[in-house]
Amino acid sequence: MVELAQWLASLPVSRAVRTMAWLIPWLQTFHILANAMVLSAVIMIDLRIWGLSQSQTVPERARRFQPWIWTGLVLLTVTGIVLLVGEPRRSLLNGTFQLKMLIMALAITATLAFHIALQQNGKLWDGDPDARWKAGIFAAATLVLWLAVTAVGRGRWIANLLPR
Repeated sequence: MVELAQWLASLPVSRAVRTMAWLIPWLQTFHILANAMVLSAVIMIDLRIWGLSQSQTVPERARRFQPWIWTGLVLLTVTGIVLLVGEPRRSLLNGTFQLKMLIMALAITATLAFHIALQQNGKLWDGDPDARWKAGIFAAATLVLWLAVTAVGRGRWIANLLPR
């Protein structure tokens, strides 16, 4: 990992990211907003599954908010890669960052599985209380994973673990 961090730090694009004083704060801002986008969309779908919101059916709610999840994930990926390239030592050598990546992989997998299950069972989740209860557990697990990504990925936590 050390060699990878050193190699990334030596790239011209990495040096360019570090020399633009405004870029990293802007990227971090968009990264945080993208995370909020994902969390908000997951919560909106979950609220409907849990029966706390009745304004739409489960499939309608999913169709409305799932694009926000996938758009947020694209933004998270793009900003995350640029931040990683700009400060590879800060991220790659940090155990917290590695844990965040592991939890994020689990969260993305769970979100994808949840998306597929919603497409196949969304109407059933609206009518059958037993199916809704099981879907609610699945929804809660997905939300917990995204909350864990957020908690582990807190910028100050990562920044304070490694001296500059």
